[in-house]
Amino acid sequence: MIKTRLLLGTWALGLVLAAQAPRLEQGANNPITATLPDDPDLAKVIAPLSAEIHASYGRVIANAPAGVKRRGGPGEFPLGFLLADVMREAAGTAVGGEVRLAVTNAGGIRRDLPVGPVHVGDLYEVIPFDDELVVADYTGAQVVAILKEAIRHKGGEPVSGVRASVTGSREHPLVSVVWSDGTPIDPAGTFRVATSDYLLNNATSTLKKGRNVVLTSIDIRQAAIDWCERRGRSGKPILAPEGVRYLFSPPFAEAIKTRTY
Repeated sequence: MIKTRLLLGTWALGLVLAAQAPRLEQGANNPITATLPDDPDLAKVIAPLSAEIHASYGRVIANAPAGVKRRGGPGEFPLGFLLADVMREAAGTAVGGEVRLAVTNAGGIRRDLPVGPVHVGDLYEVIPFDDELVVADYTGAQVVAILKEAIRHKGGEPVSGVRASVTGSREHPLVSVVWSDGTPIDPAGTFRVATSDYLLNNATSTLKKGRNVVLTSIDIRQAAIDWCERRGRSGKPILAPEGVRYLFSPPFAEAIKTRTY
C-alpha cells in the first residue's frame, strides 16, 4: 500500500511539473539565406570584432603570380612541398640544428593558393587545422620506411629533404630513397624529422615511432603565414618549389592514377 501511494504521488508530481513547464510553440520555418536580415542588436555587439577580423584576414602579405596548386600528376604536391619546406626550415630554427626531413599530409591541405595577392585568410583556407610543428629522431632505415609507406598507401605524401623513385612494374615496384642532394641515407644513422603533432599521434606507420620528440609550440599555419610575409616584405613571389621529389615509372604512375598500385 505504501509503495502504491509513493507511485501515485510521484506520478501526480510529474503532472504538476509538466503543467508548469514553459511550452514551445512551433512557428514558421525561417531558412538561413543571404536574404535573412541581421539582428540589429547582435550586429552592434559583433561589429567591432567583425571589423577587426576582416582587417586581419584581408591583409595582403605576399603575391603568388601563378598560384600554387595542391596536386599535379602522380607524386606532384606543389603546395604540399612548399609547406614541407616551410616546416623543415621552421623546425631547424626551433631546435637549433639540421632537420633532414619534413613530412606532412596532402589531405590536410584543403585548397590551392590562388593566383595574385596572398591574404592572411587564404592561409586559413589552405590550412584550416591548428596543428603544431613537432620534431623527432628516426634512424635512416626508418626514414626510408616512412617514404615507402607513404608511396604504398597514398602514392606519396608532401616531403622536404628527400627524393624517392619507383621503377619496375606495378606488381613489382623497386623503391629508392636518397637525400635531396642525391647522397645515400645511412640506415644506421639518426636524423631529425619534422612533422605535425596530428600525424605523429595518429599515424599507424613508422612515423609514429619517433624518439626524443620536441614540441616546438609553433603553429604550422602561422609558420606558413610568417614565411609568406617575409617573402612579401623582401619583394619575392610565392612560387611552387622546383625539382622532382617523386619519380615514378610510367606503369607505376598509371597505377596511381587508376588507384591500382
